[in-house]
Amino acid sequence: MEFTNFHELVSKIKNMPLPGEESHNKMAPEARLKEIEKWKLTKKVPRQAGVISLFYPDHQDQTRLLLILRKTYNGVHSNQVGFPGGKVELSDRDIQETALRETMEEVGVAPQQIQLIKSVTELFIPPSNFLVHPFIGLSNSTPKFVPQQTEVEQIIEVLFSDFMDDRLETSQTLSTSYAHNITVPSFKFNDFTVWGATAMILSEIKDLFKKSIEL
Repeated sequence: MEFTNFHELVSKIKNMPLPGEESHNKMAPEARLKEIEKWKLTKKVPRQAGVISLFYPDHQDQTRLLLILRKTYNGVHSNQVGFPGGKVELSDRDIQETALRETMEEVGVAPQQIQLIKSVTELFIPPSNFLVHPFIGLSNSTPKFVPQQTEVEQIIEVLFSDFMDDRLETSQTLSTSYAHNITVPSFKFNDFTVWGATAMILSEIKDLFKKSIEL
């Protein structure tokens, strides 16, 4: 989709109600849903994080979505596809500043290049005890990405048309640092498997854009 046409969709979603958990659950591993329900009962205080789902034009004026492949490390999100973003620091004035600061640090896109369009439904991530606050962001020019060497293995640029293609929704059997041979709903973008919290958040964003296309 050309970026000019994408802008029209963005103007429609700004005031749309969020589908929330209904969208999340489409891409939620069964074990994840159980853990989230358990967390709601325990009322354990999570750490806070902000992430950005960033859309922008490429050099051919086609709309793309930014994802990143994280480095392999000794942690629960090792070598997984996700959004740029991260945990709240004491110096952050609010969660929006956290998301913008972390995006700058991880992929080199400055806060003044990003317009935050809408916050979407927060999501608890049991393995790392984070409550993630996602934002839809927009850059009106093609960013020059500078991946953070210690955090980001690869920049993944997904065409908006692929993001919206239901044929790229699938399932995958995976082994992680905390579970082995689990079958999870997933997206397949640019030969990368996107699952877990990232897929759940993307599911809600995709549903918002689907509704905007119907209007």
